[in-house]
Formats: sequence, structure tokens, C-alpha cells
Amino acid sequence: MADFIALERDLSINFDDKGLLKQAFTHSSYVNEHRKRSLLDNERLEFLGDAVLELGISQYLFREYTDMAEGELTKLRASIVCEPSLVDFATDLGFGTYILLGKGEEMTGGRNRPALLADVFEAFIGALYLDQGYEVVISFLESFVYPKITTGAFSHTMDYKSQLQEFVQQQKHHAVEYQIVDEKGPAHDREFVANVFINGETIGKGIGRTKKEAEQRAAKEAIDKLDN
Repeated sequence: MADFIALERDLSINFDDKGLLKQAFTHSSYVNEHRKRSLLDNERLEFLGDAVLELGISQYLFREYTDMAEGELTKLRASIVCEPSLVDFATDLGFGTYILLGKGEEMTGGRNRPALLADVFEAFIGALYLDQGYEVVISFLESFVYPKITTGAFSHTMDYKSQLQEFVQQQKHHAVEYQIVDEKGPAHDREFVANVFINGETIGKGIGRTKKEAEQRAAKEAIDKLDN
């Protein structure tokens, strides 16, 4: 049987309703094999968690990426709440260890099945929301999800540097160059300023919490200017 006490300890979260936490990790195959115990599977929690997670991600992106258009925000959010990303979140947290599965599902490798892991992550978010409230969900995301966005884990969806490079090559310009021109703030809350140059001329400036993010935003500004 899964040790949910250990999970709570690892996440620094203490559920008031332990049944909700267990339900979040209970697959329908387990319920089907234990019908006399009146158990509930995690499908309804998954439904709720999907909506809460999307709101939590939307709120973060809206606040942090103030220069990003609606279409770009939608594309980035989709890359964060898609199945492969949810599987990564669940795997990093070791959620697979805690899933309650029927014997048949266990024997066919259900514990590592991507769709099942993604569902469990969303169900956990739903359970956490019901038990602890939205602010605790946000605290959880701040610890385990938002940092991955900040460090560029999803930057492939908004790779403005590659877009700028392609534009420059099409226009037969010379190489694009980036330079970090300033660093501000304390070590735990650093802010970087990057300039991007084309043929030695400053064409864009960007500010970000990482050098990579600052360069991406500089490239985005450059693209906007060149488009106009």
C-alpha cells in the first residue's frame, strides 16, 4: 500500500482529508477490483484539477510575460498543460510510486503509462484545491512547476532567437549577436538585461530572470521592430 504520509512529507503538504489524497491516486482498475470497499477513483478529481491547473498556469503567464500576445500565451500554456509535460511533472515528483492500480493494469505497465501519470497529476491538483484551497495550489505550482517555465523548459514554443536568425538569413544580413548588458537584484531574485545586435546595431532589448529569457525577449522585440 502506498505511503501517503511520506508523500505529504516530501511535498511539505498536510491534507486535512486523507481520503481525498488517496482518491487522487486511485485508478478505476483498483476500484473495480475492490468493489466491496466503496472506493472512489480519481476521474472526477482529474476533471477539476485540469481546470484549476489551467487557471494557475494562465495566471502565472499573464503576470510574468507582459509583452507576450494572447496567441503566444495560449501556445505556451498549451505546451505546459499537455500530456508530456504533465507526465514529466508527475515523474519528477515520484507520483507513479503512489498510484493504486488493479492487478491487471499493474501487470501491463500501467504505473508508467503516460496518460495515467498525467491524469494522476491533474487529480492531485484537484484534490489539493478541494482540501487546501487555491492559494496552496499556487504555492505548490511555485515550488514544482513555475521554476521549469522560468528556466526555459518550454522555450521551444517561443523560440524567438531562432525566428530572428531565420529572418536575418533571409534578408542576407550578417550574424546576430547577443550581449548581457546589466544584472540587477539580489542573487535569489536576479534580473538580466540583454541587447541583440544586427550588423553592430542594437535592434532589441529584453529583461528576464535568466540570461536565456532576457535574450529571448530581446529577440522578440527585434522581430516586432523588423516586422513593422
